[in-house]
Parts: sequence; structure tokens; C-alpha cells
Amino acid sequence: MKKKTAVNMLKFIDKSPTPFHVIENIKETLEKDSFSEYSEKDSWKLWNGMKGYVTRGDSSIVAFRIPNCNKIKGFHIYSAHSDSPAFKLKEKSELNNEFGLVRVNTEKYGGMILSSWLDRPLSVAGRVIYEKNGELTGKLVNIDRDLLVIPNVAVHMNTSINSGYEYKAQTDMLPVFKSSDDKETMESAVAAAAGLKKEEILGSDLFVYARQKGTFLGPKDEFVLSPRLDDQACVYAGLSAFAGLDTGNESFSDGEYINVFAVFDNEEVGSGTARGADSTFLEDVLFRISEALSLSRTDYLRMLADSFAVSADNAHAVHPAMPGKADIVNRPIINGGVVVKFNANQHYTTDGFSSAKIRSIAKKAGVRLQNFVNNSDVRGGSTLGNISTSHVSINTVDIGLAQLAMHSSVETMGAYDIEDMIKLVEGFYGD
Repeated sequence: MKKKTAVNMLKFIDKSPTPFHVIENIKETLEKDSFSEYSEKDSWKLWNGMKGYVTRGDSSIVAFRIPNCNKIKGFHIYSAHSDSPAFKLKEKSELNNEFGLVRVNTEKYGGMILSSWLDRPLSVAGRVIYEKNGELTGKLVNIDRDLLVIPNVAVHMNTSINSGYEYKAQTDMLPVFKSSDDKETMESAVAAAAGLKKEEILGSDLFVYARQKGTFLGPKDEFVLSPRLDDQACVYAGLSAFAGLDTGNESFSDGEYINVFAVFDNEEVGSGTARGADSTFLEDVLFRISEALSLSRTDYLRMLADSFAVSADNAHAVHPAMPGKADIVNRPIINGGVVVKFNANQHYTTDGFSSAKIRSIAKKAGVRLQNFVNNSDVRGGSTLGNISTSHVSINTVDIGLAQLAMHSSVETMGAYDIEDMIKLVEGFYGD
């Protein structure tokens, strides 16, 4: 069962080279489970027992299940993010011929380990915008073949390569696309993959992605190596628990809380967009659900006061080559269970109450937990929880899955931990 769950996760990641594909794959899963799509432009009619979802910008989604009960107490919210560090194609991305080669002009999206993108097969995916029946419409695109490479400079020509070389995004990291005499253009390749003519495409959001498929490592296949584990592993865990992908336990209609599954874009660049966690997206959807259920503003505020949120984003496992970068005692290990994340400066939202809450749920579900706290001399990152709570102020805990090489083009985590995360989220939704 444990490996089967990890296999299913890798299938999801392989189908999701960009945030737009993540959301499309979530939509397909929910629609198979009879979820209805709602638009922010329309009026909503909801009642007990209904389930639906709303998207924003094609790269964020909030899905919900309304219980069958006389009085709804509040919301149980699980959130993760759809984006991962990558290279984004600039406008007019194709560069002039250079020494018999044509390269693609890109810029960094998010904090990346640049060297990890070198000398491996890459391609391009994302969305294009075109006009359909008088409306601007987004369409997914994936050039599903090995298309690009970012070649290293030979050690003979760059003798400092192994002694702290600093890669420059504008000069060192531009992918080689084709030979100078090849007539195909990036525009034509994208249009063909989208099934459109070049002149029909009015706009685009295109990213370079690593072509490597996820795989298992170790004598007992106990490790997973894959692109975009941060944060698609947590996305998959939440979706699996919410829709019962791996257990069939997809019904929580007997509870007293509205279960919410939220996935936001742009976490890797600060979340400060219309579809990020620092937007009003979640707040808007929660309020509109309560409004459509004919609840008053006071009822809505009462529900928030009795709500709880889980913010899920992967955590740093202690690295065997640099154990000193980890805390002295709070040292998460791969395949050691779900990680609860703490930070005194509230880069993670976990406090005494929320940690007690998740520990209580984990105990009932039989799930292992471990703690992450930054080494006090090492600056850490932040995630969704503290950002989203500035808009929807409810008790929140930050959790994740222990991994190595965070923000590499391929990352490593435990094959067994994903099942623990799913069981924990199921316990949370059923609490």
C-alpha cells in the first residue's frame, strides 16, 4: 500500500509540469467525484451536502464539501501551493543565432539551485491565451518531448567550476533550443502543442521544466527522487484525503465542519498576487459559501472562530553532509513521519494550541510526527500559513514532508511519508 500511494503521487507529479496543469488535474479528479464548478462571476446557490470548487487565474483552486448537519460549526481548511521554482520564458524568448545555436531567453521564478538544471533534458509547458467565441480563454500547453538543455562549460575551460563558481541566470542558464539552420521556432512549437495557429495566441505563461520522471531509490525503494516534490507532494496528499484517491474514504458528510481544500499559486515568489495566499481568494470563497447558505455575517465570524487550518509545505530533512545546518535536537529525517514546523518569529504559524490539535489528530489516526525548528544561526523560509491567516484569522498549524535538496530541479523524500500525510489529513477532515 505504501509504495502504491507513492506511485500514484509520482503519476500526479508527472502530469503536472506547471501550476496550471496541477489545477487542471485537481479539477479532473474532483469532477469524477461529482464536484460542481462555481464561478466568482456568478451567484451561488448552495445547501447542505453539496460539494464544489472555484478556480482563480487557472493556477489556484478552493474546493469544499458542505456537511449534512443542522448547524455547521466552522471550516476545516487544508492548503498547499501549486508552484515550484523554474525558469519562465520571457517575451520574444528566442535569441539571435549564436555560434550555430539558438538559445531561449528566460528568467528565474523563485529561489532555485541553478546548477541542478544543467545537463539534463528539459522542455516547455504552461498556458496560452487565445480568443474563443469573443472571450479570452486559457489553454494548457506541454511540449511533451525532450526539447532543451542548459549545457555546462567544460572543466578545462572553467577551472573554478568546483571551487565556488557563481552561476549567472542571464548568461550561464539560458537553454539551448536548436541549431541555427532549423526553421522551427519556439512560437511555432508552442502553437503546435496547443493545437492553435501562432497568430491566434495573444498571451502566454510558459515555464521550462525538468523532464525527469519520478523514481524510487534504495534497497527497498524507500526513497523517492522527483521534480517538484515541493509542493506537489503535499498537494497530492491533500487531494487524496479530500477525494479518497488512495483509500476510498472520500465522504465526510456526517461531520459538522465544511471541509476545504485550497491550493494557491505564487508561494515561491511571496504569494502577493491575485491568486496567491496573500490575496482575498480564500476569504472570498469562505464568505460566499456562508452567504449562499443564508448565514449572516455574524454566523460567518462565529464559524471562523471555531475553524482550524493546516498549511502544508515540505520541510528540510537533516542533511547527512551538513548536519550542523539543522537544529540541535529538532532534526527531521526522511521516512520519519509528518513534520510539524515551528518558528518563534511566526514564519510558521504553529503555536502551543495548534501543535496540540494536530498531535491529537495524529494520535487518533496512528500517524508519526516529528518536529522542525530552524537552527537559530541559519535563516529559514516561510510558507502559506502566516500569509493566509492575515486574511482569514483562524488557528493554523504548519506541517510538511521531510525532504532533501529543496528547490533543486529534482528532490528527494521518503516513499513511506506520503501515506502518513494522507492519513493525517483524513483524520483532520473527519475530526
